[in-house]
Amino acid sequence: MPTRTYRHLFRTPEFTPLFLSSAAHTVAQTVGGLALGTLVFEATDSPLLSAVSMFGPSLAQVLGATLFLSGADRLPPRAALTGISLAFAATTAALALPGLPVAGVFAVVLLQGLIASLGGGVRWGLLNEILSANGAYLPGRSLFNIMSGLTQTAGYATGGALVTTLAPRPTLLLAALLYAVAALTARLGLTARPQRAVGRPSPAATWRANAVLWSSRPRRLTYLGLWLPNGLVVGCEALFVPYAPDAAGTLFACAALGMLAGDVTVGRLLPPAARVRLATPLLLLLATPYAFFALHPALPLAAACAALASVGFGASLVQQERLMSLTPPELAGHALGLHSAGMLTLQGVAATTAGAVAQLTSPAVAMTAMALTSIAVTVTLAAAGRSGDRQSASAPKEQDREGLSVGDTPGLSLEGPPKTSSEA
Repeated sequence: MPTRTYRHLFRTPEFTPLFLSSAAHTVAQTVGGLALGTLVFEATDSPLLSAVSMFGPSLAQVLGATLFLSGADRLPPRAALTGISLAFAATTAALALPGLPVAGVFAVVLLQGLIASLGGGVRWGLLNEILSANGAYLPGRSLFNIMSGLTQTAGYATGGALVTTLAPRPTLLLAALLYAVAALTARLGLTARPQRAVGRPSPAATWRANAVLWSSRPRRLTYLGLWLPNGLVVGCEALFVPYAPDAAGTLFACAALGMLAGDVTVGRLLPPAARVRLATPLLLLLATPYAFFALHPALPLAAACAALASVGFGASLVQQERLMSLTPPELAGHALGLHSAGMLTLQGVAATTAGAVAQLTSPAVAMTAMALTSIAVTVTLAAAGRSGDRQSASAPKEQDREGLSVGDTPGLSLEGPPKTSSEA
């Protein structure tokens, strides 16, 4: 019987250490990203370079997803998660070195992105493996997202205070220490599980698995729905520092609180039928409040808009559940890693684009432009999904490359997964 409460999740073996390790990693990433963005902005006075420094690791995800992602299912999870956190500890400490030129900063940021491209697949594949027996992936992922919202709220608030009182470089060293704590928690708390798939990780294996996952139209639409609308909105968030240099931590914290509220609502409060119907409206909510930033709202209203918009991030839970319903078990980690890598890549592209637009216009105008683009993309994908539904209804059922019945899988990626037997 599926797990229905968050409390029961912590009774599942290995869930707690994975949860705690991920929490420490998220806090370190939040504190370190704010410190680095502030450091670069102070050195360059450039919204573009500040945005890229904070979200630049995301840009390298596309390279990692094409070369290393097969390791998500072909490496032992405990060793991989421990190694990833240790690598982040070392590279974050390197970013704190005095005299490191801006070019050196971005070289380290690129390396971090390559390392991170493997982390999402390993972490979420392990979570799916831990919770697959009781069908609790969605509430489990919801709880992780809630944790992310809480830790980001605390991290941005604490990071803003630390940057102000200690300066960015000491704050980066504290972030490196938190990464080391995440590595230690994973090493001591997780068991030595074997890899989920046989064979050695390689670029060729990564390309083959990516081709299989991309061969299905319902999965393609699901991936695009996961990557594009929220990636464009992250472009808005990437401009918080130049929009309000003295209050960016407040804006980030309010956005994280909104994300927390959305994840609680979707993961625990909404019944399955409501989740399906509200996925697209949530994506529209994600972008709409930022469309008004061209009016230069004052800080209290801007913070309220950021919090309201971030409720829409809850749509990704429904889309991830659908992705798992369309994916063979032996590719679960790779599929979730491709989602994570693609999402972070688009976030990095959007952050860079938003920074470039802000360089030519203003942060407020750039945020509005990114929001309007996100709304247009959401509407377009919803229309493509409805078209796929009509084609599936009129065409005879046929089998795709994984043996899934295309006639049985609706094409609307934004409207969530079909009901499971436990939900019917």
